[in-house]
Amino acid sequence: MSKKLFITATGTDAGKTYVTALILKKLIQSKINAGYYKAALSGAEYKNNILTAGDADYVKKTANINASLSEMVSYVYKNAVSPHLAAKIEGNPLEMQKVKNDFEMACRKYNYVVMEGSGGIVCPIRIDEKEIWLTDIIKELNLKTVIVVPAGLGSINNSILTVKYMQNLDIEIKGIFLNFYHFNNIMEKDNKLMIEKYTGIPVIACIPPNADEINTDIKNILTLFDN
Repeated sequence: MSKKLFITATGTDAGKTYVTALILKKLIQSKINAGYYKAALSGAEYKNNILTAGDADYVKKTANINASLSEMVSYVYKNAVSPHLAAKIEGNPLEMQKVKNDFEMACRKYNYVVMEGSGGIVCPIRIDEKEIWLTDIIKELNLKTVIVVPAGLGSINNSILTVKYMQNLDIEIKGIFLNFYHFNNIMEKDNKLMIEKYTGIPVIACIPPNADEINTDIKNILTLFDN
């Protein structure tokens, strides 16, 4: 049975895709059969007259994943807005059954599947006659999660709010990745200590800007995945 992990963040610019790519790169370089999935992506751009899911394309190239972009993302929107609004503008709103089917297909293909969220944790995915939030997808797929947090000013507030919101919805959090971390910055060192103390969630790794790998053992990454 495939093992799964969901990557969320404290906000849109936290670097989810960057961290997701590094996680998958480490898995694949460790000879682990691992793949990527994302339910909905907005802000796609045309390349060679094809609307291309940029996040998935970045992860595919960084981690050297052997899969088509259409396998990796179920819903791709051009407008760089929340998926619910992009679907209102462009049509093709997300259907939960398609997400479940596509995710299950990824799970049949890979031993480990990393699913990346859209935006931060409070992200509306579809708001019309149906209402689907990102957290609904996490719960529907019964996924455990990690949170990507930018290490700079505001990270204590954003981490605690995100953790408490997820815990109120009974979403299990396995760890935090501190992103864009500067090891000699006294504030960011303190942010790490404060986040761990007041969320009770361990920081799995601190990732500096422009890193090409996650500086933690593969065993630590594997413990994040559910059984």
